[in-house]
Amino acid sequence: MGTTEILPDYDIIDGCIRGERKYQKALYDKFSGKMFAVCLRYSADANKAEDMMQDGFIKVFRNIEKFRREGSFEGWIRRIFVNSCIENLRKKTTLYAIQETTIASVEYNETNAFENLKADDLLKMISELATGYRTVFNLYAIEGYSHKEIGEMLNISEGTSKSQLARARYLLQQKLAETSKTLLSVAK
Repeated sequence: MGTTEILPDYDIIDGCIRGERKYQKALYDKFSGKMFAVCLRYSADANKAEDMMQDGFIKVFRNIEKFRREGSFEGWIRRIFVNSCIENLRKKTTLYAIQETTIASVEYNETNAFENLKADDLLKMISELATGYRTVFNLYAIEGYSHKEIGEMLNISEGTSKSQLARARYLLQQKLAETSKTLLSVAK
C-alpha cells in the first residue's frame, strides 16, 4: 500500500473495522490535519489540542462500525471530534451566564481593513477568547449548531448560549477594531 491519499474511504473503513493497523494509519494520516484544526479551535493550547485529537481518534476507531455509510465520512468524523472536544471541556470548564448588558456596537471607519486580515489572524483572535465564549462561538458560527443544541451539549440554558455568543462577538469586534486601527495607521 503506497500513499494513503489514494485509498477510498470505504476501503479505509472496512480495514479499520477489521482492526488492520495499516488502514487505521491511513485514516489517521488522511484526517489528522483537519481534526487537529478542529481541536485547536476548542483549546487555545496545542498540547491540549493534541490530547483532544488522540481522544477523538480513539472514539472514531471504537465506533467506526456504527458509520452507516450515509453522508460524508469526514462529516461523521468531525461530529465525533466536536463532541469529544465538548466532552473534554465540560469536564474542565463551567460556563456561566453573563449578566444582560447593553453591548455597544463597535464602529469601523474603514471596511477595507478586513481585506488585510488573514484567516489565521481571525483564528488567533478566536483562540484568545475565554473558553466559554470560544466554545459557544465555534459551535454556533463555525459548526452551525443552534442555541438549543449548544445548550444541550454544554448543559447550559439556551439563554446562556446566546449571551456567551453575544459576548464573544463583542470581544471579537473590539479586537477587530483594534486591528483595523493598527492596519490603518501602518498604511498611512
